[in-house]
Amino acid sequence: MARTPPPSPDGTPDEAPDAPGTGAFLPFVLLAAGAIWETVDGSLRPGWLSWAGLAAMSALYALTVIMAFRRRTLPARLALTGLAAVVFGLSIVLGGGWYYLFPLLGVACGITLRGRAVRVATAALPFGTALVVWAGGGSLESILAFSWGTFSAGLVVAVILHLHMVIGELNQTRQRLAEAAVAEERLRFSRDLHDLLGHTLSVIVVKAEAVRRLARRDPGQAERQAADIEAVGRQALTEVREAVTGYRAGGLADELARARDALAAAGVRAHIRRTGPPPAAQAEALLGWVVREGVTNIIRHSGATEAEIDLTGLTLTIRDNGPDGPHPTASDSSPDGPAESGSTPDKPDKPAKGGSGLRGLAERLGQAGGSVEAGPHPGGGFELTATLPPGV
Repeated sequence: MARTPPPSPDGTPDEAPDAPGTGAFLPFVLLAAGAIWETVDGSLRPGWLSWAGLAAMSALYALTVIMAFRRRTLPARLALTGLAAVVFGLSIVLGGGWYYLFPLLGVACGITLRGRAVRVATAALPFGTALVVWAGGGSLESILAFSWGTFSAGLVVAVILHLHMVIGELNQTRQRLAEAAVAEERLRFSRDLHDLLGHTLSVIVVKAEAVRRLARRDPGQAERQAADIEAVGRQALTEVREAVTGYRAGGLADELARARDALAAAGVRAHIRRTGPPPAAQAEALLGWVVREGVTNIIRHSGATEAEIDLTGLTLTIRDNGPDGPHPTASDSSPDGPAESGSTPDKPDKPAKGGSGLRGLAERLGQAGGSVEAGPHPGGGFELTATLPPGV
């Protein structure tokens, strides 16, 4: 059975997969049974005209339905016009059983026409039917019966097809919403992985450099740095697993402690200050991402020897004393790939160009109504400030 919906001049979407198709409407041609019976028993004369009309009517109705469900609007409407001419013409000439074909014409209108056209057709066709039956000497009862049958047939078919079209539109909308949700989740996950791994890998690189320098000079210290690398790696594995499930444990205090350790391992003296009431859980999570991103940039790109992290309420400021000049806008997120692994605190990596670190951070805070500002500090170095609105 064909499932292609009828044409729609306004470009409405496809109908639901279980919508009635061509095969569901072709059997309506059996409404011509009355005309066939009266032609066989000789009630309709001349008989040859009735037989020719029945053949033309059947062919035009089938063509109308097929073209409509193939979305061939112009051929379908031309066939419908021809069908209307045959039904009206032979009903006027022959009468009798041909009146039963007006409901069939109503069905064809409901299948083919849409919008205002179907409303006009289903309203006007019953009046035309009543006029023809009245002119043929029909009683009031027959006039009302044929008129109502024509109106209800066209209306019911039009409503059914419209409902299936609305169902199809809802299905498409649901699919688009699902695709948008998947895309949003992928974006969130990519930001999480960048923020998690960018910071962790930077710390591992710095500590590995320290192990290489201390291996011969101070084996004990080198062993401790290697143990730190193992701990950082295990922590990164845990964080990645938690990011997959959409939840990352550890509060802002833990993030600040890790930031202090990472900066110390990179040879950067950290000054951390916290004032004001503790932020709520969501604010802590967002500010934790800011700490992670800012510290990663300091370690990888600034060449600084001191850094300040100042948290006042819902405003977090991270400042370093790196040399004047361009400062990166993202951590290890350049389209050119990750920075070289041979970086040290004395020789920071080349700044990433057009990276997505702070851009992703700004998107993350922007969704909560916050903002991120980054740029050179008037007193030298670089400053990153993140602010969240009250109630986050």
